Amino acid sequence: QVQLVESGGGLVQAGGSLRLSCAASERTFSTAAMGWFRQAPGKEREFVAAISSGGGFTDYTDSVKGRFTISRDNAKKTVLLQLNSLKPEDTAVYYCAGRTFYATTSRAARDYMYWGQGTQVTVSS
Repeated sequence: QVQLVESGGGLVQAGGSLRLSCAASERTFSTAAMGWFRQAPGKEREFVAAISSGGGFTDYTDSVKGRFTISRDNAKKTVLLQLNSLKPEDTAVYYCAGRTFYATTSRAARDYMYWGQGTQVTVSS
C-alpha cells in the first residue's frame, strides 16, 4: 500500500510563504510523476502543479505560475511545493498525488492513483 504524507501547511498572512512536503513510502517513487492539487470549501479539487518522474519537467496552473515551485528528491522519496507571495484565494486543503510507473505529468486528478490525506493552507488578508 503506497502512502503519501503531506506536511507544512498552516496559517500565513497574504504575501507570506509556506513549504509543503510530501513523503512517499513507495520504493518505486522515482518512477512516478507527482502532482499537487487543492480544494477550497465548496469548490472542486483543482490542479496546482506537477513534476515528471525524473524532475526534468514541471507544469503549473496559470494562477500559481511565478509564485509556486514544485521539486522532488528521489533519493529521499519526497516532493516539495514552495508557496510564495500567497494570496487569500490560495486558501485550500492541498493534496499530494502520485502516478506510479507514469513518468509524465497530468492535470487530471483521475490519472493519479495515490493520494495523501491533505494539509490545510490558510492565507489571511
